[in-house]
Amino acid sequence: MHIAINGGTGLIGQALARYFSEQGHDVYIFTRSPQPSNGNIHYLSFNDSRKPDSIDVAVNLAGEPLNRKRWTAKQKAVIVDSRLQTTEAMVKYIHTLSKRPALFINASAIGVYGTSDSAMFTEQTDEYGADFLAKTVRAWEAAARPIEQLGIRTVYARFGVVFARHGGALPMMVMPYRLFIGGRVGSGRQWLSWIHLKDVVRAIAYTIEHDKLSGPVNFTAPHPVQMDEFGRTVSRLLRRPHWLPVPAAALRLLLGEMSMLVTDGQRVIPEKLLQAGFRFSFPTLEDGLTDLFLPQS
Repeated sequence: MHIAINGGTGLIGQALARYFSEQGHDVYIFTRSPQPSNGNIHYLSFNDSRKPDSIDVAVNLAGEPLNRKRWTAKQKAVIVDSRLQTTEAMVKYIHTLSKRPALFINASAIGVYGTSDSAMFTEQTDEYGADFLAKTVRAWEAAARPIEQLGIRTVYARFGVVFARHGGALPMMVMPYRLFIGGRVGSGRQWLSWIHLKDVVRAIAYTIEHDKLSGPVNFTAPHPVQMDEFGRTVSRLLRRPHWLPVPAAALRLLLGEMSMLVTDGQRVIPEKLLQAGFRFSFPTLEDGLTDLFLPQS
């Protein structure tokens, strides 16, 4: 296949590109900083004359990281605009193709559901949050809707917190434990809907193969946990104490509105993937962290 990835130099994009390349597919990564091709992985800009005129699958992952800077009004605009502009660039590109893709996967996030310590969210949930993240995700998905209106199967990949050995949120989340100062964050009751990076890649590949999957799809492990359980699991696996609580008020003082990324959460179930028969390699937190904490061979 010919697979186009916008945002292919990020955590998920790099893992996807490696996987598809190893499967023998041609991968076209759209980036602001093109570089020489690496085997069947090609780095392009949208203005590059070498960009393919025929694509089988298009994946849009581009957007400013949520945790890069404090959420000032200016940074919020950057977070929103980066998602809308890169999605619109993909929409324009797909309109120009002589052969349009059979599938368009647009990155999204479980933040659309809002936060709750008690509710459980699936793709059937139709009441969304009213906070900054929820509004951002709704606008992001709306920007991709013109592709769906072309009759192209479109998946809005609502990612949970992606855990990887290097990069992403996990290294920072476990650092206090490695320094022997780990403990409960906020109330500890807030939900953490997570997913192992390898399962993200496998689930995207599964989505390509199973054409009944469309619309919003939750990319989260089937067993979310509350933050206190996360901390206790990390503590046990790393043989470090779980003792020093971090009050939510202190995090709000330090991080401002961005503190909601760790003090609030949502319990999200990947109902569509499970109903489609996808089997997670790492369904439980212990499974996922055990794999990620093992020394690399």
